[in-house]
Amino acid sequence: MDRAELATVLRTARSRVKPADVGLPGLIRRQVPGLRREEVALLAGVGVDYIVRLEQGRAPKPSQQVLAALARALRLTEEDRDLVFRLAGAEPPQIGRVPMLVRPSVFRLLDRMADLPTLVLSAKSDVLAWNPLAAALLGDFSEWPPTQRNIIRQRFLGPGLGRMSLTPEEEDVTGPHCVGCLRAAQARYPTDPELAQLIDDLRSGSARFDSMWQAGRSGQLRAVSTTIDHPDYGPLALDCDVLLVPEADQTVVVYSAAPGTPTASALDLLRITGLERFAN
Repeated sequence: MDRAELATVLRTARSRVKPADVGLPGLIRRQVPGLRREEVALLAGVGVDYIVRLEQGRAPKPSQQVLAALARALRLTEEDRDLVFRLAGAEPPQIGRVPMLVRPSVFRLLDRMADLPTLVLSAKSDVLAWNPLAAALLGDFSEWPPTQRNIIRQRFLGPGLGRMSLTPEEEDVTGPHCVGCLRAAQARYPTDPELAQLIDDLRSGSARFDSMWQAGRSGQLRAVSTTIDHPDYGPLALDCDVLLVPEADQTVVVYSAAPGTPTASALDLLRITGLERFAN
């Protein structure tokens, strides 16, 4: 492990990332460019003190999970991610694993779609990236620990889909699609240990998921109409479209509303207020 060189690479990478680039609200004044250490720690799901020690070249060897989380938080390219892994004395992610690194071109697309809430999901439904409007609409994903930042895990083992409101009929239709997505991912990545662990956790922790899994059906994310129950603006009727990134086996999920509707007006307000909450 080359601690000094790793520290240099991580510090310079942090200085290149703007808060808005990773879906965080920007601050008016910053003494240095880029993200703060606290923000990197929040996005990567590690302690601030550990980030400080990494950047000072005195931290213990990070795990592969921590290295992958840092690569996503710092928007590293594949080449830079592999460099960070090797400097930390670890082998970069191998072929056959679910791709977890968002391409720079997809990040640029996310930046340009600032007027629409947009997410990037992995093949196993990890929330890999989001824009500020998505956080304002759906909740701040940076508050979720990275290991829990998975839509299907939250649906079956967590508090549910957050602000998304589904009728029992919609639950019956969309639930099997989610399970089918994981079965399709398992067929493409049969040796991915994190995917296998996710499926094991879901099958052992949710009888409902296990029942759907045993049905043996495949599936994929689909365009739907959905309702988001926002704490300040109430129920918002939205169209949810799914754009595929075939080379990375990822999906870009985009929420929109028909012009002139109350939901479109609410989105206009959310672009201004962002994550700000109104007192009752």
